[in-house]
Amino acid sequence: MAKKQYDFDLIVIGSGAGGSVAADIVARAGKRVAIIEEDILGGECPNYGCVPTKALLHAASVYDSTRDSERFGVRLAAMGYNYPSIRNWKDTTIRRTGTTESEKYYRSQNITLFRGKAHFLTDHEITINRRHVSGHYFLIATGSSLRIPPIPGLDKIDYLTSRSALDCNRPPKSLFILGAGSSGCEFAELFSIFGSKVTLCDIAPRILPSEDEESSALLEEFLHTKRGITLLTKTKVIAVQKDGTATRITYLRGGEQHVTKAETLLIVTGKSPVTDLGLENAGIEYSHKGIEVNEHLQTSTPHIFAAGDVTGNYMYTHVGVYESRVVANNILRRAKVTPDYRAVPRVTFTTPEIASVGKSEADCLRQDLHTKKAIAPLNIISRSNITDDRRGFCKVITDDTGVLIGASVVGPHAGEIIHELTLAIQHRLTAVEVSNTLHAFPSWSEIVRVACSKIKL
Repeated sequence: MAKKQYDFDLIVIGSGAGGSVAADIVARAGKRVAIIEEDILGGECPNYGCVPTKALLHAASVYDSTRDSERFGVRLAAMGYNYPSIRNWKDTTIRRTGTTESEKYYRSQNITLFRGKAHFLTDHEITINRRHVSGHYFLIATGSSLRIPPIPGLDKIDYLTSRSALDCNRPPKSLFILGAGSSGCEFAELFSIFGSKVTLCDIAPRILPSEDEESSALLEEFLHTKRGITLLTKTKVIAVQKDGTATRITYLRGGEQHVTKAETLLIVTGKSPVTDLGLENAGIEYSHKGIEVNEHLQTSTPHIFAAGDVTGNYMYTHVGVYESRVVANNILRRAKVTPDYRAVPRVTFTTPEIASVGKSEADCLRQDLHTKKAIAPLNIISRSNITDDRRGFCKVITDDTGVLIGASVVGPHAGEIIHELTLAIQHRLTAVEVSNTLHAFPSWSEIVRVACSKIKL
């Protein structure tokens, strides 16, 4: 593989989804591979992202469903929770991912692990804690870091982030959440179920601004009426300060200044690619949005690749895994692969779940596409009647020939249901073809068939 002698055939910077998969594939092909990790092995998802947050949300959902079970004739004499035990459950799910055994696994695959911060010296050489290491190929998969807004007074108070919020000793009595994307909505529901008085704030005109308006509107109504959450959209926080044991928050809304207090402030305003690696020394082009890559995930220095959050494109674990596989192929084989982002599913794990794939209606309008759309309310299918889950819908978008190009599902198990539509979009199926496919009765997936049957050519 190497035209001259390097220490390794491939050096991967970052052990998360975007890096570890490629490292494993290339090592199994008999190549000399090294991984460099500055933080926790396994990266964000298994340690302080997808796995622990969804574990806490599952516990909250079980508690909430049990409290609400009397309508089915199920009665409980007493109902409560023990938050330290819930935290223990979260910790159990992290252990079961196997990330704590990563170092042992790497040794078994003859992958060399370096602990420390990587810094490029040249396009073929890096330093790790003053140790110089050379490689023929590189994969940058350093992921992203939490983006903290420049709010006056923030540096003088204690606040939570999506990482530290996982380890609260108890739910705060009152919580002000800054950021109403997927993470903000999930934390809002989590803590409101366990009794926190929650305010959810965002500068955007609606929560989940990247999703279709119908999805945002339905979740807004649910969080407000069912969870008692105060929603502050079109709102900018302009100052924070400590006020006794609480935090005093000043914000602008509707041109007027307001003040509120909360026991705790949680900031979930997004993520920024981690690019502090001496990229200039390797001739790699990047910006605050991330490292620039071509259609084969090569940087401006062709033997250096980038995958996952660090590119700033699709910050999802499943995309990082996908791109890591693409990079491995493009290192090992002459036939290069181009990643296809036509059908990237995304899920917000609230109640109800919000899932979508492909183009949104706003995307279609921006691109001036001729489209057709149809919406089917969840309450028209039998599974909704059986479970008494009435909120939700399926929305499908097609081009003018009926080929599916986008979809949203709101309701129980939407994160599972969406994959039928993901497959359909990936393989350019029409709404008619999906609607003519048998769907089991009574299943949640019937809503997909009904929505697709409403597309008329």
